[in-house]
Amino acid sequence: VQLVESGGGSVQFGGSLRLTCVVSGWPFSRSAMSWVRQRPGMRLETVASILSSSSETYVGDSMKGRFDISRDNARNTLYLQMNNLKPEDTGVYYCTNQWYPIKDDGNWYRSTERGQGVQVTVSS
Repeated sequence: VQLVESGGGSVQFGGSLRLTCVVSGWPFSRSAMSWVRQRPGMRLETVASILSSSSETYVGDSMKGRFDISRDNARNTLYLQMNNLKPEDTGVYYCTNQWYPIKDDGNWYRSTERGQGVQVTVSS
């Protein structure tokens, strides 16, 4: 299984970024997917999740109205559109192959596959 994220970078407060994750070696079109982030000094946090058919999505409370998750099953690709970025969004963002990729204690489930992560830095 290979998940390759791209699209991270440095932006100013209020800016936008679009993260992309290309998946191979996994039945992407039949799998729920999620984005997870690790902010400095904080636990892993599920940012957004999407079912295989895109019929249902989840976005974390602090990101609702700013972030949008989508997917293109024909291209085995997952997206995260991030608008109105804030300094507290700074962190490493991971693409994962689960609806529930992390446990309540903030650690990864053993079954979760993830990419190498991309850095997102938002300056004030």
